[in-house]
Amino acid sequence: MADPKLENFRRIVVKVGSSLLVDAEAGDVRTSWLTALAADIAKLHDAGCEVLVVSSGSIALGRSRLKLPRGPLKLEESQAAAAVGQIALARIWSEVLGAHGIDAGQILVTLQDTEERRRYLNARSTIAKLLEWRAVPVINENDTVATAEIRYGDNDRLAARVATMASADLLILLSDIDGLYTAPPAQDPNARLIPVVETVTAEIEGMAGSAASELSRGGMHTKIEAAKIATTGGTHMLIASGKIEHPLAAIAEGGRCTWFLTPANPVTARKRWIAGSLEPKGMLVIDAGAVTALRSGKSLLPAGVVRVEGQFARGDAVVVRGPDMHEIGRGLVAYDADDADRIKGRSSPDVATILGVPGRAEMIHRDDLVIGPAGAGPTA
Repeated sequence: MADPKLENFRRIVVKVGSSLLVDAEAGDVRTSWLTALAADIAKLHDAGCEVLVVSSGSIALGRSRLKLPRGPLKLEESQAAAAVGQIALARIWSEVLGAHGIDAGQILVTLQDTEERRRYLNARSTIAKLLEWRAVPVINENDTVATAEIRYGDNDRLAARVATMASADLLILLSDIDGLYTAPPAQDPNARLIPVVETVTAEIEGMAGSAASELSRGGMHTKIEAAKIATTGGTHMLIASGKIEHPLAAIAEGGRCTWFLTPANPVTARKRWIAGSLEPKGMLVIDAGAVTALRSGKSLLPAGVVRVEGQFARGDAVVVRGPDMHEIGRGLVAYDADDADRIKGRSSPDVATILGVPGRAEMIHRDDLVIGPAGAGPTA
């Protein structure tokens, strides 16, 4: 994509930092700015785009509501401030999006939710369902429970992980700077904006500066790290100024920004990871009808499974074999081995009766499944 345009993207993650959302002097939300951003999101939404928001601001809002003094907070103080601020933040997003007839759904995540496969799949499924319902997921790090050892500490990298987890094709980092420069522009008047980065090289990493505000826990360095995560996962990324009103509209009109391009797409990158990076923990043998369905792009349903082997947990990789035992592909299974064995060969409506709880309709969703060519193993 040599000349990317906002209108070309279907699923977009927008990251909003504390320094944009909260007025440090007034200690409150920049209402006018956020209202304008919500209008931009609504325009994308009305055009059929799926939008997710990664929003900072819970600690900043909480310390404002609690009238805490300036300066560093102890861990337990940050967590308590976040508990108050998360309620305020959720209400604010609900109100500004609700004004456009859009429902907002709050999701609080921790580092483990994007690192551990079982929790990763749970979060991914929740996001997918909200998008299916045409709601806008509003995601933040769960600062009320995360400790220094188990947290991201900045929402740039969190946004990148969310983007790859949601198979987004674009991540937008709204910042207090309009892109990546050859040098920190505040220190070098000759610094030039780099409009497109095709690959994050050591030279590009060396251009990263430091954080520009006390509310920001990131800086250009974390944005470059986010770019590496996003582009490796098949997601394009851009950095643009959030200091103007209607920042997404400005991007759509060709405003100044830096694009980070990826040669892949989210599904291709994810399937390459499944095919080559995960050690299968078990095996599912399927019937001929299921083989035909998978080769036509369908998900694997319990009804098509005739045998289950191995000890695996939900989210583990398993090999899928046909009735002749040739490998059809591999994927991330939606059930533990014991439950998979109980529901094999049964129709999806029977799953809840057998397990006693509503289950996934698919044994392996097609987005989590890599199918190889006939007579060969899986390929990306």
